[in-house]
Amino acid sequence: MSIDLGTPRLISDDEKAVLLAEPRGYCAGVDRAVITVEQALDLYGAPVYVRKEIVHNKHVVDDLRNRGAVFVNELDEVPSGATVVFSAHGVSPAVHADAAVRELKTIDATCPLVTKVHLEAKRFAREGYSILLIGHAGHEEVEGTMGEAPEATTLVEGPDDVPGVEVPDPSKVVWLSQTTLSVDETMETVAALREKFPELLDPPSDDICYATQNRQLAVKEIGAASDLVIVVGSGNSSNSVRLVEVALEAGAKAAYRVDDASEIDESWLDGVRSVSVTSGASVPEKLVEGVVEFLKERGFPDALAHKSAEESLIFALPKELRKDLKAASARG
Repeated sequence: MSIDLGTPRLISDDEKAVLLAEPRGYCAGVDRAVITVEQALDLYGAPVYVRKEIVHNKHVVDDLRNRGAVFVNELDEVPSGATVVFSAHGVSPAVHADAAVRELKTIDATCPLVTKVHLEAKRFAREGYSILLIGHAGHEEVEGTMGEAPEATTLVEGPDDVPGVEVPDPSKVVWLSQTTLSVDETMETVAALREKFPELLDPPSDDICYATQNRQLAVKEIGAASDLVIVVGSGNSSNSVRLVEVALEAGAKAAYRVDDASEIDESWLDGVRSVSVTSGASVPEKLVEGVVEFLKERGFPDALAHKSAEESLIFALPKELRKDLKAASARG
């Protein structure tokens, strides 16, 4: 059911409402990555090793761990010759090289939209550009992208970093970004960079992924009408954390992130009549359903869905896995 959110207040003061953002939850890249590990476990048997968390959601990781996935921080924790899956966030060329030296069977579940940024970084570096990568230090995606052209890339975390940015040739500068950032905050950083480097080149296409943008748009639309916004997602999920910030900027009176319904503080509901619920791009729908049920048990009505965008994108499984699945199918 879709509702019109054209006015700031959707309900009268004597009724309660729960608004459910659409789209929310799994994006195409996350769905592909999770299915990759599940299919690898079915095909090869446990253990299947995964470098870093396949996606940033503790429930997803725990479920896969219970099925036989082994999550490691670095490849030296993987036995020689074993199967290892690279997470949706991508890895640097150095990690691929290390895997080859250790004779590991690799399945690359990097989101194709992250791969696009990697390819942009390599191309611009070849063409002699200085790359200003907007993102968060220490995030796996940023580490992987910077690893494609480390000598040419400077990390810019926000506008405050801009005064200290120096490049060899101000006429050959391009910005790229982590795919899961706040659109508004990223453009604020870009504006500051362009003021310092007037010839700053934009990436050939938007680096912030469609799913991140759609989820931020949805929470903007429902945030202004909400006494409370609950974002379901893990603390290390950049896009989930950004949703809380976007909700508050949009006018929500309060916004909190929870991994699941068990983390909701009932005091948040004091005096609250309108609650909006959304989830980050790596969150299973069952966790959202748990939050909605939590609210129903405390006197809130059925959730009303607000759809702000359609999503139909599907990514093919990694080629390494498709090849082995085809061979297994042929053997019967």
